Amino acid sequence: MSLDFDTTMKRLEACDQADVLACWNELDPQQRESLLQQINMISLESIPALVQRHVLSHEHQSGTADPKPPIVMAPNPEEAAAYARRGEEIIRDGRVAAFTVAGGQGTRLGWGGPKGTYPATPVSGKPLFRVFAEQIEAASQRWNTRICWYIMTSEANDSATRDFFADNNWFGLPRTQVMLFPQGMMPCFDADSGDMLLESPGRLAMSPDGHGGSISALHRSGALEQMSMLGIDTISYFQVDNPVAPVVDPVFIGMHADEACSSGELSSKMVPKVSPDEKVGVFCMVDDRLEVIEYSDMPHELQEMRDDKGRLVYDAGNIALHLLGVEFAQKLCSADELPWHRAIKKVPWFDRKSGREIQPDTPNAVKLERFIFDALPLAGKSAILEVERCREFAPIKNAEGADSPASCRQAQSNLFGSWLESRGVDVERDDTGDVVADIEISSLTAMDPAQLDSVELPKSIRRGDRVLL
Repeated sequence: MSLDFDTTMKRLEACDQADVLACWNELDPQQRESLLQQINMISLESIPALVQRHVLSHEHQSGTADPKPPIVMAPNPEEAAAYARRGEEIIRDGRVAAFTVAGGQGTRLGWGGPKGTYPATPVSGKPLFRVFAEQIEAASQRWNTRICWYIMTSEANDSATRDFFADNNWFGLPRTQVMLFPQGMMPCFDADSGDMLLESPGRLAMSPDGHGGSISALHRSGALEQMSMLGIDTISYFQVDNPVAPVVDPVFIGMHADEACSSGELSSKMVPKVSPDEKVGVFCMVDDRLEVIEYSDMPHELQEMRDDKGRLVYDAGNIALHLLGVEFAQKLCSADELPWHRAIKKVPWFDRKSGREIQPDTPNAVKLERFIFDALPLAGKSAILEVERCREFAPIKNAEGADSPASCRQAQSNLFGSWLESRGVDVERDDTGDVVADIEISSLTAMDPAQLDSVELPKSIRRGDRVLL
């Protein structure tokens, strides 16, 4: 222990952060061990540059100078069918893995557990994790293949997520084909001094390193190495709060692999923004490289700009559905090129001088995080596929209103209602076009409308009906 302490202290002194061990003599052996482990999980050698660049100075990293609209792929039916055939071949060969970013808690929804355990479907109330597990099982059966599932948790929900999977017998999936691993963490820094903050005498104040940290988490966990050993070369990335996200999409995969505008490194999906003030990032070309400009960084006049057909010029909304090449992810980890973004937040901290825990009234600390879309300009060529919002994007983020459980359930009923209508079922809708019944179709029943042809369907669905297929 003494050697570990001495080595750690030297590393901390080298980056001018030795004060985090100021309470060392007051800690018991277990607290000392925990603090040393926490400190040594940090790349201390990188801290001085991070503090100088992102804490003590305010470099603005978003490139908003003269952005241009990107080229977006909107394939016709014949082109989509060709992409799908190619994508199905890649899936069938076992070259695609599913990757879910699932570090969030359900706190904002009034749910006392990991967000992935939230009951999301309109009739049976299936948890989000089961929705995706059924998609994976159905796709594995349809294409007679193995689809490994990688799930990034967080320090806050890793244990509860593992327990949930175990309690549900891994949703019937082969245990060897599911890997869970936690997201990385970064220290919180005092906004004035750049010092790493303590939350207690024996624990650093830490925060998750952002969804961009998912790439380094894949590497750190051994997932990328495992993928390479299994012959997986494509990662299907999606977030846990979007139950209509396709886990594997043959059209998208085929485009990513074969389209001339794609280098097979990083491709994305987009939906047209519903209004200028919809708070989503937009894909743009900046200095001939594809980027995502966040809503808060986009000049108001560009948000409002429309073409001669009345469509927003900058409308390519990012919905966090991506395909990553495994080799590209490995290269990103080796080069460590993703930029850090600063956020000023209120962070409770332990004052070493007074020996008290402080609850700040105003933002006092800098949190650093990375974004997955910052890998876009690092790819050779990145393709963007336009998809229909009603089919692929119905996130659960807020307790009420837009992007809420209620709006998500309605979106699912609308989607599945349209599937049934395409097979001749009379589905009642209101004046706004919303289905007035609750409809849920498991992926194990059908992954698309055509698969309903072998299913016994009702002749009609009326207001208040609850239909589960």
